[in-house]
Amino acid sequence: MSLKGKIEIIGLTDVGSVRDHNEDAISTSETLGLAVLADGMGGHRGGEVASAITISTVLETLSKRLKKIKDGSTDEETGYSLESIAVHEAAALANSNVYNASTENTQYRGMGTTLVVVLFYDNRFTVAHVGDSRLYRLRDGVLEQITRDHSLMQELIDRGFYTPEQARKSLNKNLVTRAVGIEESVQIDIQEDVTQTGDIYMLCSDGVTDMIEDELIHEILKTNSKNLEKAASEIIRESNEHGGKDNISVILARPLKPFPARNSLFSRFFDLFS
Repeated sequence: MSLKGKIEIIGLTDVGSVRDHNEDAISTSETLGLAVLADGMGGHRGGEVASAITISTVLETLSKRLKKIKDGSTDEETGYSLESIAVHEAAALANSNVYNASTENTQYRGMGTTLVVVLFYDNRFTVAHVGDSRLYRLRDGVLEQITRDHSLMQELIDRGFYTPEQARKSLNKNLVTRAVGIEESVQIDIQEDVTQTGDIYMLCSDGVTDMIEDELIHEILKTNSKNLEKAASEIIRESNEHGGKDNISVILARPLKPFPARNSLFSRFFDLFS
């Protein structure tokens, strides 16, 4: 099913105020209902290569796989939608491709990237993520962080060693515990949830969240909720004004109307109770 006209997706990326090149990469498709963001890491522009490989792999894989999926179908073994299985497979293949490129080229040895992928379908979405790039959702005026960082600092917060406020000031806040391409395989977190018309979903690299706090992100999204391009531009502008110490990437997506897969059990229940 094409989601063209049913969802709006805007993506912007900026080198920031300090770096001399951009190791972030983004891709969007309103037709597929797809948003992908990767924040690369590694010397000799390795991060740039890792994020580019990851984005192209995910986009190419899902462009092919989604054509073969009957919308709204479920994998009997896992209970996940077939769309979620496809997203997981695309992310896993990206990991293999980055890892193989790293081992074959000493210049890029050890390169890796974060990854957050969001796919919209059947009045719901799947998010897959690795690392500390994030997905947020603004719904009914409330901003919620959907993903949970795979970082040393998040683990220390979970164990009570730091508060979130203290963590923002720490020098170790950017040490990720998982990344695409560092090892032969990687654990990929998958979540599924229901969408509502008017939700705003924000994918972003840590070039945003290290520079500006959630309260400011919330204010920008609420103030510019009718104009996603302006909202994305404002987030990048504020991130630069607050230091711009890293590359800055943001993707905003908003469902404009329902997009049910009529053959799915999920959609029949959704229609019954909504």
